[in-house]
Amino acid sequence: MKQEQYRNHEKNRSGPSAGNAPQKSRARGGRAVLIIPGILCTALGALGAALPILPATPFLLAAAFCFARSSERLSRWLCSTKLYQSHLETVRCGEGMTRSAKIHILAAVTAVMGLSEFFMLRAYLVKGSQGARIGGIVMAVVWAAHVVAFGFVMKTCPEERAEEIARERRIKGETAHDAE
Repeated sequence: MKQEQYRNHEKNRSGPSAGNAPQKSRARGGRAVLIIPGILCTALGALGAALPILPATPFLLAAAFCFARSSERLSRWLCSTKLYQSHLETVRCGEGMTRSAKIHILAAVTAVMGLSEFFMLRAYLVKGSQGARIGGIVMAVVWAAHVVAFGFVMKTCPEERAEEIARERRIKGETAHDAE
């Protein structure tokens, strides 16, 4: 009896109702969950390249992460853009970030977090909000972690080396994605 039930179960699984269509739609849905934020992060990264207050690099890193896990085509496209190559090519090669990129990111992070810290401190002093006090402390710790990470942990790539890497890639005609 159990063998017959098992055979019927296996027969049902191997047919058109075996769940193949729902798995495909789930896979597409899972990809869309990463493609949409990837596109949004790419747009914010492009905006960050133009606006000094918004850092481009973290958004481009997030976009690269999303596209690498969702769409080979979009990942190749992102890696071939001049925006990506000017901000992240040396990081992807394992050479680190250029000093100017680090300074740009830290300046933007400091400006945004400083503004947030100002409003939290104000809320604490004026209204006595304990949540604002805790938020201010957390914000200060996060800012300090950024300074330590970019100043002491992440390697610094000399500007000349970054230009050399970009020149070599142009000569070879490959993108950062192809180099992996």
